[in-house]
Order: sequence, then C-alpha cells, then structure tokens
Amino acid sequence: MLTPVTDADGAPFWEYAAQGELRVQACADCGEPRFPPRPCCPHCQSFAVEWRRVSGRGRVWSYVVPHPPLLPGYAEQAPYNVIVVELADAPRIRLVGNLVTRAGAPLGSLDPDRVRIGARVRVVFSGGLPQWVLA
Repeated sequence: MLTPVTDADGAPFWEYAAQGELRVQACADCGEPRFPPRPCCPHCQSFAVEWRRVSGRGRVWSYVVPHPPLLPGYAEQAPYNVIVVELADAPRIRLVGNLVTRAGAPLGSLDPDRVRIGARVRVVFSGGLPQWVLA
C-alpha cells in the first residue's frame, strides 16, 4: 500500500483522514474551498486557512483501470480502478482514490465493469486513507 507524502499545507488533510473525517482546505477570508491544499487562496490571495468537514458524498467524475498496473507492487491486485470523485458539497473539488466494495477491501474488490462515470459514491476510510464505495 502506498503511503501519502505530506507537506505542511496538506498534512491536516491526512490527519483528519486518520480520524475518519474528510475535510478540505478553504479560504478563511473569502470561503472558497481548494484542493490540493496550498498556502494562498487563488481567488483572493489570502493566506488565511480553515479546514471544512465535507459530507464525503460525490460522484465518479472520471476513472481508469490501468493495464498493466502502473506500479509493480500492485500487479497482484489488478485489475483495479482509480477514480476521480467530484464532491457533492464542493463540486470544483475532485479527489483521486479507489472504488472498493467496503472499507479496507483490496483495490481489485469491485468488478471494473461496475464503475461508471456519474455513479454516486461515499467515502470510507481504511488505515487513514480515503476510499470510495457505491452509495
């Protein structure tokens, strides 16, 4: 399993995920949510930051089933999906993850033929990593 590489701007995202919460960075001045996390708001150039809890619901915006797997360590889990999720309560925020059958299930646990653009999903957590299941 890959582990996230964190920096000062993104570390809170992973800290909240380890607690089973999905939060996104937002500007504390203009309120605009942003992802990936960064020090300055691209809309108003403020450095004021807050982390907002989001519902964890969204839809599959895009996906791929890599053949062969992109990383050799994932070969035994193939075929597996990599999805881009558009968050329901922050539609300009899109997160990358995997669609699985349940929290903690292997990457290849969901038949790739069941993945559809537009499918409703919700977040689950496994080992501090967000994953997605069909809603």
